[in-house]
Amino acid sequence: MSAVRGSTRKTPMSRVDHAWLRMERPTNLMMITGVMMFETPVNIVTLKKVLNERFLAYPRFRQKVVETPTGTFWQNDADFDLDYHVRLSALPGKADKAALERFVSQMASTPLDKSKPLWQFHLVEKYDGGSALITRIHHCYADGIALVQVMLSMTDSEARPSKREPLSKTWLKEDGKAVKARMGMIDRYMKLGESLLGKGMDFYRDPTLANVVAKEGGEIARELAVALSLSDDPDTVLRGKLGVSKRVAWAPPLPLEDVKAISRVFDATVNDVLMASMAGALRSYMVERGERIDGVTIRATVPVNLRPLEHAKKLGNHFGLVFLDLPIGEIHPVLRLVRVVESMKQLKQSRQAVVVYGLLAALGMAPPVLQNLAFEIFSRKATTVATNVPGPQMPLYLAGEKIKEQMFWVPQTGSIGMGVSILSYNGNVHFGLIADAKLIPDPDAVIQRFIPEFEKLLYIALMGDWGEPSRS
Repeated sequence: MSAVRGSTRKTPMSRVDHAWLRMERPTNLMMITGVMMFETPVNIVTLKKVLNERFLAYPRFRQKVVETPTGTFWQNDADFDLDYHVRLSALPGKADKAALERFVSQMASTPLDKSKPLWQFHLVEKYDGGSALITRIHHCYADGIALVQVMLSMTDSEARPSKREPLSKTWLKEDGKAVKARMGMIDRYMKLGESLLGKGMDFYRDPTLANVVAKEGGEIARELAVALSLSDDPDTVLRGKLGVSKRVAWAPPLPLEDVKAISRVFDATVNDVLMASMAGALRSYMVERGERIDGVTIRATVPVNLRPLEHAKKLGNHFGLVFLDLPIGEIHPVLRLVRVVESMKQLKQSRQAVVVYGLLAALGMAPPVLQNLAFEIFSRKATTVATNVPGPQMPLYLAGEKIKEQMFWVPQTGSIGMGVSILSYNGNVHFGLIADAKLIPDPDAVIQRFIPEFEKLLYIALMGDWGEPSRS
């Protein structure tokens, strides 16, 4: 396919996008990896046509990253070639789920070429009677909410639609007032972050953070003090020195209605139920590896959207992070769920997500030494990253073929070596895990425990009252 030439004009990269670009390490690539599985084979010529018309309708994906002494910029790739970015691949040996997991693991461990736009699609021709499509996109292009919108913009609700109509976004729910309120605070939090970074991280070395709170005043400083004063997560088999290889795995899909049944009984959200099940799976796995974890709690960093969804098509990163407690030391599944629910309630009432976003924006322009120190401080406070994306509850088609299942994994930062992903689609919930191969060489051993832990909650829920409808 011929090269597409464009302007060499450079556009400055936003501070938050720059922060995600500079977070990349050989041990933790800042790359979002996804996989779609199709019922029937996908034709690569048709796929390229769809990508050319719909994916490249976003001009950013024709641009590469250019770093100069005066800053970091987006610039059109004068030698852009779609054939480079869309690859045909084959699984060695038996093309089963284990082989696909190994291939996706390899792709998640392989850096993207920084001399070109930082994304690739790998089409596996023969998989389970159909095809599989692996997507790799650098986090500096956009956050998960935006990239989900990008991927869905390439799909149709029918295999051969008579005309293309915009896909309904009613499946994406948000509290508009809450998002606008968070957006209104972002500038103030960014300015505070810059002020604190200007002190050379001295604010962190003060264990009481009293000086910062007294000088800056107000709720903003208090929220930042809480986030920065969190203790480091405990040393377990899930933490340690990282390698460069990643391992991915995913569970068979769960019926979404079963998850909602549990949430009704315990007045929890769907996300609460799934996170509690994940905590139980980790507990079982760690006990088998000899860990003594009674009473132990670890944390997950959870992304929180900070912009109206209609702005997601502009790409970029517009999310904050909160630190969610995962009570892996609690043996009873219901008590684990109750504690997750309470932790999430407290986070929803806080401004922690906006605080972290403001600090990330400030770090995007900070000196590398200071930035690395801050990233390491934050990454020591959590053991895993956990992302939940609600997808459309109807079948979708890409390049004319039905998407049977899909999963994605977000990157981990600093010293964090594990990521949990939850995606709902077409009446099912899909659960996936990505982990550093040195820490968790067998992520399937965790995945295999997820459904049994979920079924414990389901069994208890079915024995009780239905109660009020679940919160969305």
